[in-house]
Amino acid sequence: MDAMMMDTASPSMKMPGMETMDMAMMQACMDACSACEQACTVCSTQGMDCAPACMNTADMCNTMMRSMMRMQGMTPAAMMSMLDACMAMCQVGMDSCMEHAETSDVCRMCAQACKACMDACMQMRESMMASA
Repeated sequence: MDAMMMDTASPSMKMPGMETMDMAMMQACMDACSACEQACTVCSTQGMDCAPACMNTADMCNTMMRSMMRMQGMTPAAMMSMLDACMAMCQVGMDSCMEHAETSDVCRMCAQACKACMDACMQMRESMMASA
């Protein structure tokens, strides 16, 4: 879902209790989840021992992104739990890839994508807490 669609969503499509959510920030978080998913997917094919963590991180980022794209049925508490889970999995992926970052450009890129995703999820969570 792109930013234009988020901006034009009708009020009936907005998430109950999340009317003040910053849609641009939400889009940035989805973009970071997508980038992390892609980086982790590539990294998981490199045959390193970080592959299981990368595959799990890719799955979590994909789930987070898909959940954010559903405009109905998401409560603030559920969204915050999803963000927490995504940040935790990104931390695991980043930590696993950092063990190889000095010798593998792919692992270094993956660790950076995981960090960017964690940061975007944290900003989203902080924004939600501030507007609650």
